[in-house]
Amino acid sequence: MLQNTRKLYDQLSSRILVLDGAMGTMLQRYQFTEEDYRGERFKNWEHPLKGNNDLLSLTQPRAIEEVHRKYLEAGADIIETNTFSGTTIAMADYHMEELVSELNFESAKIARKVCDEFTAKNPDKPRFVAGSIGPTNKTASLSPDVNDPGFRAITFDELRIAYKQQAEALLDGGADILLVETIFDTLNAKAALFAIDEIQEERNIQIPIMVSGTITDASGRTLSGQTAEAFLISISHLNLLSVGFNCALGAKQLTPYLETLSTHSEFYVSAYPNAGLPNAFGQYDETPEFMAEQIREYVEKGLVNIIGGCCGTTPPHIKAIADLVKDFKPRKINATL
Repeated sequence: MLQNTRKLYDQLSSRILVLDGAMGTMLQRYQFTEEDYRGERFKNWEHPLKGNNDLLSLTQPRAIEEVHRKYLEAGADIIETNTFSGTTIAMADYHMEELVSELNFESAKIARKVCDEFTAKNPDKPRFVAGSIGPTNKTASLSPDVNDPGFRAITFDELRIAYKQQAEALLDGGADILLVETIFDTLNAKAALFAIDEIQEERNIQIPIMVSGTITDASGRTLSGQTAEAFLISISHLNLLSVGFNCALGAKQLTPYLETLSTHSEFYVSAYPNAGLPNAFGQYDETPEFMAEQIREYVEKGLVNIIGGCCGTTPPHIKAIADLVKDFKPRKINATL
């Protein structure tokens, strides 16, 4: 068992925990240039690096630390590492596959340091690091070639190997939780979960695992075609900390799918929606107050145990959510550790 696992379950049994908001939304505010992304170390890198936010953990670590700190000050209990694209598969876009272990390790270390500072100040409110494991930019279930439906750009085993490398480095850097998130293809997620299960066996530890899918549109299905209930069933063979949904939709649109999870899941339920749906310019318009009011329905109905924000959310959004949920009881489950 990881060091903070017992504390995590104790907290979840008594209150709704707050996850942080968007890392990308906050980093955009810095308006980093290509030179900023490169830093001194990658000054002569042969390929463009702007947009590789995970790399900022190495070249602009103070900015990453600052974002984490703002979310913790806003009331977040769990912060995500800056590693959404931290696999060899996603890093191939920048020809940086060799840096994957270092990127994840250093990102987890930054988050761990800030969490420990806040926990030391207030031991009654321990803070936790969730190692962010994104979906990669490949899908194992669907063909990217309409003329060849049987073609696959990636295999299950390639995904498993990449996810395992990422997960090991996140744990080594100090992650308390592994968060397999923004799942649009459950087969990808199964590869990640298989890899994490291998690590649990090899290291003889129990890792709290959060699984968060994404419903891509009003059809109520993931990109690979699963309903909320089918998604839940397909991952429920593992001993998970939580299952939930994030991204793609705003809080209001996510409600019916959370109701499905809450009714059928034996795990804790998480949700971190976008700040509404994007406008014509790709921006998110929901204010912190408006978003918190949308989330009120979740907590009044007792649907969630972990709540936070995805695209478009900022520390004020997380503060508004944290202020709201402190007065509500968490969703009840029969959970034993």
